[in-house]
Amino acid sequence: MTFTVPPSHRPRRRGTRWGVSRPHVFALSLLAFLPACAGGSSERPFVAPADSGALDASPRDVAPEDRGAPEVAVYPDIPMLPRDVPTDISLGADAACSRSRVAAQVERLPVDIIWMVDNSISMAPAIDEVIRGLNTFAALVGSRGLDYRVVMLSLRNVQRNVTVPEGRRYAVCIPPPLAGDSRCGNGPRFFHSSVDVRSTQPLEQLLGTLGQTMGYTDADPRGGEAWRDFLRPAATKSIVVVTDDQSRLSADQFETFRGGTNPNSRTFDLPPGLLDPSWEGLFTGYSFSGIYGWGDESNPAVRCTYPGGSSPSASGSVYTTLVSRRGGVRARICDGSAAWGPFFDRIATAVERNSRIACDLAIPPPPGGSVLDPRLVNVVVRGASETLIGKVANAAACRATGGWYYDNEARPTRVNLCPASCERANAELRAGSAAIEVQFGCITIPG
Repeated sequence: MTFTVPPSHRPRRRGTRWGVSRPHVFALSLLAFLPACAGGSSERPFVAPADSGALDASPRDVAPEDRGAPEVAVYPDIPMLPRDVPTDISLGADAACSRSRVAAQVERLPVDIIWMVDNSISMAPAIDEVIRGLNTFAALVGSRGLDYRVVMLSLRNVQRNVTVPEGRRYAVCIPPPLAGDSRCGNGPRFFHSSVDVRSTQPLEQLLGTLGQTMGYTDADPRGGEAWRDFLRPAATKSIVVVTDDQSRLSADQFETFRGGTNPNSRTFDLPPGLLDPSWEGLFTGYSFSGIYGWGDESNPAVRCTYPGGSSPSASGSVYTTLVSRRGGVRARICDGSAAWGPFFDRIATAVERNSRIACDLAIPPPPGGSVLDPRLVNVVVRGASETLIGKVANAAACRATGGWYYDNEARPTRVNLCPASCERANAELRAGSAAIEVQFGCITIPG
């Protein structure tokens, strides 16, 4: 098929592309020139050689019958692309500019996993499972190519049965290699803040110790060591709660509380909820999972039943809301040791699924000593469909519809996706089919 293309829309060079592959390390492939982008010639490189500076098509790229007609050229197999398009437009399969690739690599962003474990004596069997299984869980996450950190929020002691002024508690001590030593010490990937987690207060104590507000510092009975600095701003966050009771704090308060006096205790203060703008996106896109007392798939008020016939204190309906809202996983605490192996596996899968790719992508060096022409670059997100992303001038020019821009217009080394296009790429990743292609050789489509 032959398309007639106005000069303003002619592709100037053959394209190359690099793609992002899943699941853990994503190959970015720079496509070297194979078929001609115009005129069927296979002799011209996809970018101008360093010593030529040539950009315009030569006369041999114009069909013989059109030579001497400056306004129109004929190119086989090149679709007509408008100059002014929406920031993201769908492309057909024939819109790619070439077919071979030179691979570069980009890794997923890191993941931070926060465990919140109730220290009530009734939690002893579950705490034993956490102590026994957390190293295996961490290794499982690491085996999936993820750069992980684990935060433990729970009373820390080498002795499990302990007595505090408030009564008897059951403590947590994670062994090496995740912990730094045999006495529950911190390690390179592990931080344990010793928080005496009360049965109905895990969400309050998570927020309070995160913000180190009044009543939740290391010196306070309900507080613990500051742990916010162990979190990485770019990491995706996953929260896992282990309890047999209900939360006093609602799911909405946990996420959107404006900050101030704890609504359940006038003597303590809480910081804003996790999704408040004051956290500067630290928990944007977080996932929430838990093992707790739920007993019915459709009725959140129903408690599970232990083998002996008893039930936990509450069904944990607040946690059910958060699991459902944040795309996590859950298990029944009543199922005992049989629940834990599958639960650890499913959390690791949820953490992986919730991880993100970096949206500032290195441009691989062109092959064959050629130089990159920044005017002949396009970016495509591939998944269930293909979407060409329009270029914008800079980060300030990003719109709700998306876009991309260079790190440096004159000498670009990286392509940056605008937030909306970054979210689209990560949504495709979570669906299991993400790819990002930077196509070289055709005139850049503006956003």
